[in-house]
Amino acid sequence: MTAPLGPTLRIVIAGAGMGGLATALALAKKGFQHVHVYETAGNLGFVGAGIQVAPNLSRVLQDLGAWDALKDDVVEMKEASTYSIRVSATNEELANVKLTHVAERYGQPHCVAHRSALANAMYQGCRAAEPHVTIHFRTTVVGVDFDETRVLVKEREDDGEGHWINADVVLGADGVKSVVRKFMLAQHGEDGDVKDTGQAAYRIMLHRDQLAHDPELLAFVESNTTFRWIGAKRHVIAYPISRNTIFNISTAQPDVNFAAEPTATWTTRADKSAMLKVYSDFCPLAVRMLELVPEGEVCEWKLRVHHPLRTWVEGNVALLGDACHPTLPHLNQGAAQAIEDGAVLGVVLSKLTDLNDIHAALLVYEASTSRLRKARTEHLVEEAAASGRALHLTDPEAQAARDEAFRQVKHGGPNPDRAVDREVQDFVYGHDCMRDAEARFDGYFAEVKGR
Repeated sequence: MTAPLGPTLRIVIAGAGMGGLATALALAKKGFQHVHVYETAGNLGFVGAGIQVAPNLSRVLQDLGAWDALKDDVVEMKEASTYSIRVSATNEELANVKLTHVAERYGQPHCVAHRSALANAMYQGCRAAEPHVTIHFRTTVVGVDFDETRVLVKEREDDGEGHWINADVVLGADGVKSVVRKFMLAQHGEDGDVKDTGQAAYRIMLHRDQLAHDPELLAFVESNTTFRWIGAKRHVIAYPISRNTIFNISTAQPDVNFAAEPTATWTTRADKSAMLKVYSDFCPLAVRMLELVPEGEVCEWKLRVHHPLRTWVEGNVALLGDACHPTLPHLNQGAAQAIEDGAVLGVVLSKLTDLNDIHAALLVYEASTSRLRKARTEHLVEEAAASGRALHLTDPEAQAARDEAFRQVKHGGPNPDRAVDREVQDFVYGHDCMRDAEARFDGYFAEVKGR
């Protein structure tokens, strides 16, 4: 069914990341015909890395029609699939969480995939919606006018001051360095700087043929298991993607390489020897795995978050994804929550019958006192941070207590790794954001309009 304002509403999205693509696709599915996405990069620009596709995400992808384009890439964590948590120095397995319950409990299996495959699946959906969705690459949003609901864009470096694009709705999906957020906070004299976590991450992919000579490591990529080795201030997580042809590796460690860099620096090619030094006291198996990484293929990311914002909405402008709730990767939900944002925006904007109600609809999307977006994402940001603190303990007594808690998981105890704790999974995986928004819209909208 076409949204009442679908043929006329002009929507501008800043950023073609996970959240921006999902929002554009969600709007197209609802029948919006004037959706323009402005992206600084010359292409999608997603580097090679794996991504967890939990049930709450796969459910949205199916609703948006993007699942069929992704399903051939995913590895489904079912049957013998497990999540293995191990001591970094000894490789002792502290907990082994079976994932067979996920599909039965939440209606979707837990999957993992290539990050670029996920982005491409949504991008192809947007391409199929042309001309109703247009993605403008090499075009940067450099300014926002909240009174007139318009954005200033520059198409190239010599574009002078740029030119203004008029809209009815502006959505800031431009990431943790969000320009839209900066201008929104400036409206209230607030600081738009991100918070440095003091952590960084290596992201690496090993192809199957690079592991073929090592039977133990080859068995890893052939399994449907996620491995996490935990140590003081550091961890390594690894799992197979792309139909078990690639072993994806991600880490978290203290940020020592970016500390002296300008704040504009977010990622860099890293030195392999430096990486090996950081993890030199991990078990021989983990070290052997890292030693296989080719020189020049080590990328390091600086991990940053943001203090919770007072609001995500100013006039007919709203933020989504990392622009308003960047999160640490320890819960595997950053991209999923950005995509949920986009899906919910598609629902609330499709309910509109009057241009004068756009601001109210965006407040329903935010719904900071409810279980819609703001409260949910802020809770998950804290859960991810708490999980990181538990995984990276340095005090020997605290480590021993945590490790015993891991051993008790098989007896029904809470899991210190919040990504596989049953209570957290119920909150994350059991949520259907689109149906929740459909069910709650009328009540919230009436509440907002009555203020």
